[in-house]
Amino acid sequence: MNGSIKFIIGWVMVFAIRLIPFRPPNVEPVLATLMPFSKRYGATGAFLFGFLSITLFDAVTSGIGQWTWITAFAYGAVGLGSWLYFRNREGKTHQFVTYGIIGTILYDAATGLTIGPLMFGQTFAEAFYGQIPFTAMHLLGNIALSLTLSPALYRWVVKNEVFDVSFILGKLKPQSA
Repeated sequence: MNGSIKFIIGWVMVFAIRLIPFRPPNVEPVLATLMPFSKRYGATGAFLFGFLSITLFDAVTSGIGQWTWITAFAYGAVGLGSWLYFRNREGKTHQFVTYGIIGTILYDAATGLTIGPLMFGQTFAEAFYGQIPFTAMHLLGNIALSLTLSPALYRWVVKNEVFDVSFILGKLKPQSA
């Protein structure tokens, strides 16, 4: 509950970036946004942030479909991986970039090599070779966002106690003299 305002800020950031018109393809902020949250809120928070980023966005924009569940569980799993990676690390920019690369490759392998063959009848070879330029663009976008968005969110939102519910409620409570 204490981090609920921060999660809302994170999801608003994901929505805002994903809704930018004429955004370059595969510039997806979910991974870059969930990494700072995984550092602070653990396995459950990391899984829920990734999972709900996809389900909430799809519910509002395109509707829930089979793709929603595959990508939501995949981002939830990448969130768990992020928690494992960051649990004994400081949350430095180079660490965000490193896991951004790892997470992108894992996510694209899991989704790109399953959705095409399972939902659209592609062969594995078609899915694999078609995934290469997609993943290259996805990596470029995630590296850029891991360099900029992840450290900013970690410093200014996730670690900032001003956005904790307990801090806000403490400020609203009348102080005794």
